[in-house]
Amino acid sequence: MQVILYAIGFGLLGYLSGSLPFAIWVTHLVKGVDVRDSGSGHATTTNTIRQAGFLPGALVFILDVAKGFAPTWLALHYAPAAWIAPLTAALAVIGHCWPVFAGFRGGMGLATANGGMMAAAPVAILICYGLLIALTLILRHSARASVLAGVLFAPLLWLVGLRDPVFWIAAAVGVVISCRFLIDWNRKYRELWLDRERKTLR
Repeated sequence: MQVILYAIGFGLLGYLSGSLPFAIWVTHLVKGVDVRDSGSGHATTTNTIRQAGFLPGALVFILDVAKGFAPTWLALHYAPAAWIAPLTAALAVIGHCWPVFAGFRGGMGLATANGGMMAAAPVAILICYGLLIALTLILRHSARASVLAGVLFAPLLWLVGLRDPVFWIAAAVGVVISCRFLIDWNRKYRELWLDRERKTLR
């Protein structure tokens, strides 16, 4: 019973931490607009850069990583069962994608997912972003690359020798990432890194 209560507590901490909509808050503070009203329509780092500039976007990225890192680190060090940390990390990503504090319309979860993995193995964030960049260059479609990357995060970390607990965290957050990016599977991209829809030529 005690383990279940810990799981509920850490899971709730992860979800509420992930639900902090920093892209929305920062963009509104800097530009007075809702970051979701244009561009990709998502509360992401790239959409923040597009609408508010590089420095606000960098701040959002750091904060989004931190809200995955902090609850997962706490679960890794204080939860009584190993499976609670992957659960906490996954719920942090779910909170980012579907935040209770922003009408359940949030971001895509990559930075928060990498924050969760970084809590267990800091090098994991470099490996996983390297995988994502490589897939994006090959597929030239960031949503499809992200779906595939979410599936491959855990196997790749296993292959390079990163096992428990980061393997299970990567598996948990990877499922959420893959599911989330499916909504943009058919999006047309004008730019490789910034997901603006292709303008129709008249």
